[in-house]
Amino acid sequence: MIAATIGLGLLIGLSLGALGGGGSILTVPALVYVLGEDPRQATTSSLFIVGVTALIGSLGHARSGRVRWGIGLAFGVTGVAASFLGTAANRLVDPDVLLLAFAGLILIAAIAMLTKSGPNSSPPSATAPAAGPGRPAGAPTSTATLLAPTTSPSATGQVSIGSRVLRMAKIAAAGLLVGFLTGFFGVGGGFVIVPALTLALGLSMPSAIATSLLVIAINSGGSLLARAGTADFDWAVIAPFTCAAIAGSFAGKKVADRLSANTLTRAFAALCIAVAIYVATSSLMALLG
Repeated sequence: MIAATIGLGLLIGLSLGALGGGGSILTVPALVYVLGEDPRQATTSSLFIVGVTALIGSLGHARSGRVRWGIGLAFGVTGVAASFLGTAANRLVDPDVLLLAFAGLILIAAIAMLTKSGPNSSPPSATAPAAGPGRPAGAPTSTATLLAPTTSPSATGQVSIGSRVLRMAKIAAAGLLVGFLTGFFGVGGGFVIVPALTLALGLSMPSAIATSLLVIAINSGGSLLARAGTADFDWAVIAPFTCAAIAGSFAGKKVADRLSANTLTRAFAALCIAVAIYVATSSLMALLG
């Protein structure tokens, strides 16, 4: 049992460190089907494991200057209220229905990962605009330049304000969604956070991965606070699982520095699809039988 716990912790920490998310969606199935926890207990254990691992992982990325603290804190705080709502909803759902819905979430996440890892999936900050007047080909591009509206000087003020409001609305909506998912399923939501940070705010993929870990830690902490006094913690599982996941997150950071993110994402998405099929089949059999 201890060997399985440590092995699973290393795998999930590796994914969190390398991709800024993804591994957390495997924590609940691992706790339920491999380690034998009740689904509701597993979502609580997952919040602690994923939250602590993500926090430690974000500090590792911070030493490389990748974490955008202001954005991460704003995104995370937005989702805290929704995480309380998700936690309340978690208590009202049949465990097998919860797992069936969770299987659907895993499948959606896998499809999103595969889409993001396609040939045209470079984040906005990694793509340089074409050469033009006053801009030689190949000149470096800042995030501000990429997000700047392409319009006449007379309309710049209005469009700039409108684009800022739109980006803020997108990030608030994504923050609320991630917060609810965190409370309801006990997942970090990195597969939603990373695309939101790259597409809505124009962060580079390394910064988005690092910042998503901070957001995951905040949301997990909020959800655990919502369960204070009613949660059942199996420390014999949580402690070794968390320690192994932390070790795996540091290894994941090194993997992220050296290997193709697309290769890692596609491999993990394939694993997620397999897990989703297994969880859905098991849940349906329990509901029908």
